[in-house]
Amino acid sequence: MSFSSTVKEELLRALPEKGCCMLSEISAYTQSIASLRLAGGGRVKVVYETENSALAKRIFLLLKKRLEITASLSFTRYARLGGRRGCILTVNEQDSRHLLVSLRMLREEESGSVFKGVPRAAMTRRCCRAAFVRAAFLGAGSVQDPEHGYHLEFVTSQSKAEILTGILEKSNLSWGMTDRRGSKLVYIRKGDDVVSCLALMGAHQALMEMENVRILRASRNQANRATNCDQANLNKQLSAGARQAAAITAYSLRHSLGGLPKDLQEIGRLRMLNPDVSLEELGKMLSEPVGKSGANHKMRKLMQIIDADEKA
Repeated sequence: MSFSSTVKEELLRALPEKGCCMLSEISAYTQSIASLRLAGGGRVKVVYETENSALAKRIFLLLKKRLEITASLSFTRYARLGGRRGCILTVNEQDSRHLLVSLRMLREEESGSVFKGVPRAAMTRRCCRAAFVRAAFLGAGSVQDPEHGYHLEFVTSQSKAEILTGILEKSNLSWGMTDRRGSKLVYIRKGDDVVSCLALMGAHQALMEMENVRILRASRNQANRATNCDQANLNKQLSAGARQAAAITAYSLRHSLGGLPKDLQEIGRLRMLNPDVSLEELGKMLSEPVGKSGANHKMRKLMQIIDADEKA
């Protein structure tokens, strides 16, 4: 099962308890997976269509409990999806009018006039915003497996995208929008905002799973940075040792090291034989071992003599 399916399965387990949240959730389903079908004489039917039978059951129960509407259930087969079965919930003409008026999508004084809108509570109450975003996700949303990155999205239309993005902004979530095959795609890509959106919707188990992945990823990145830093320091060390060995070899060919003080002769010969070791290790190889600072002091004096000779 995909991570997105796991999140939806978790969200489907519990129905909202408050009437305002139920209405907000119904509004989101109506805007994400419902269509209006003409029944003649200006009458319409609201039809919900989904491949998820658990979601169809949820919508049926919400309509029944909050608005006392009993939708009729039928099934269809989608040839484009390999014959997969889909669920269709149809609300009759009278109940459809009651539904649209309750959702502020139909003006009572202007029969048949439809306008965009959501219940006021969906914009003003956090619990109702959470219900709306949860339903929008269940209806037409998905989230990427956190192992592969952070991306949560909703598929919607232009007018409905404006409502959704307004609710996301009210919830302090940053979003982006793009076009996809004639629809609008509202997406969230920042890891913190994806986590916050899961928390808002109530997907707490999925949130914990994502946080665990984020912690592991952060640990891996930190380890990689440390390894890269160590590698860079090693490369720098190897490069410095190789440059020193080359300069000492060139000086030896011009003058030999015999004219130098004995301690500089010794460290010079050791560097030519060991261009890849650190100064600390080089200091331990001396007949009278010294620490890193002592070896650095001797090497610096030797290189100053060699540099002066090269410039002469």
